Amino acid sequence: MSLSLPNAIGSVEQADDSPVFEAIWTDPITGARGYLVLDRLVRGISSGGLRMRKGCSLDEVRGLARGMTLKEAIHYEEAARYVPLGGAKGGIDFEPSDPAAESVLYRYLEAMKPLIEQRWTMGEDFGVRQETVDKCIAQIGLGSSVDAAYQHVDDPEQAQARMRVAFGTDVDGVKLDELVGGYGVAEAALAAMELHDLRPDTATAFIQGFGSMGGATARYLQRAGVRVVGIADVHGVVANPNGLDVERLLLTRTPSGGVNRTELGPDDVELPGDRWLSVAADVLVPAATSYCINATNQHEVTAKLVVEAANMPVTPEAETDMAARGIVIVPDFVANSATNAWWWWVLFGDIDGSAEQSFAKISTRLRELSSEMFALSAADKITARAAAYTMATDRLAKLTTAYPS
Repeated sequence: MSLSLPNAIGSVEQADDSPVFEAIWTDPITGARGYLVLDRLVRGISSGGLRMRKGCSLDEVRGLARGMTLKEAIHYEEAARYVPLGGAKGGIDFEPSDPAAESVLYRYLEAMKPLIEQRWTMGEDFGVRQETVDKCIAQIGLGSSVDAAYQHVDDPEQAQARMRVAFGTDVDGVKLDELVGGYGVAEAALAAMELHDLRPDTATAFIQGFGSMGGATARYLQRAGVRVVGIADVHGVVANPNGLDVERLLLTRTPSGGVNRTELGPDDVELPGDRWLSVAADVLVPAATSYCINATNQHEVTAKLVVEAANMPVTPEAETDMAARGIVIVPDFVANSATNAWWWWVLFGDIDGSAEQSFAKISTRLRELSSEMFALSAADKITARAAAYTMATDRLAKLTTAYPS
């Protein structure tokens, strides 16, 4: 199976590389463009969130959809109840802070309703919050944003009960569903650190982005003993070489993932946003936007390990140069795959939705995948991304053979 890597979509053309379905939508009121890409279907359905940002493009959504295909496939376990789906993604080219954003989102979802009913299971992504999706989904007459998946659920009532547990659980002041993705990133980072001789009790980390993914990553890295020396949000950078009080900042952050500057400690410093790569750290976690590490700024990266919490944060050109300097990159479709997998483990019944089972399953799977990825990387003398790609495409071939659409 030959597929372009997600962050290379748009620069590589292959005959068998096309998605199974694409749609381009134009909002009749604002003129905003929206996109939907179903990269692959497994058992007739696909999975992937919906993002909104100014400048979102079709190529970006294609890459994100491909990432979802790999992210789904890599979690294929033959004995599990969760059978991975195909990959998909939606995107809207519109400013999410604009007062008209919710109405644009509603009209996009209304236009995509037939696909959400039958082919596309979706949820929040960058610039879109799940509660807003749920509100709009109810307004267009659907039960949930994952209605399509219920075609393959044995007992929908039990599945809904598990989902109520999962989405109604609070862990130390933060909802479980806002923690699982970042917890998985932290586990992937800790596994990579262990395999590359970085001790948590002496290592430092910088987190770019402090929303659900970045915030939870920071919490669980710090709880493992890693000093979080810097955080970047939309307003700039906060840093402290002795470590920030992550828990205080997490519990007082704004709804949009901003650090509350009134909660900073006396030794914390503020820096301009464009200085986010200037804070020295052993582990760098880009957890905000795509393509933020590119050919023009990759030389500023000094971390030994980059763990991709965001989707496609590193461009292929930047990765080539960074790999030549010995920087290890844990790819997004491994590192940030826990949010997606967790939804399906709960829905299909591999876990009961409790925090205990959720964290245990995520830790086990992310550490297993990391060990397999780095073993293959070392054996074949290839990057971690290339190793993860091999793992995912091998599983995808088995999956599509066992469960043809």
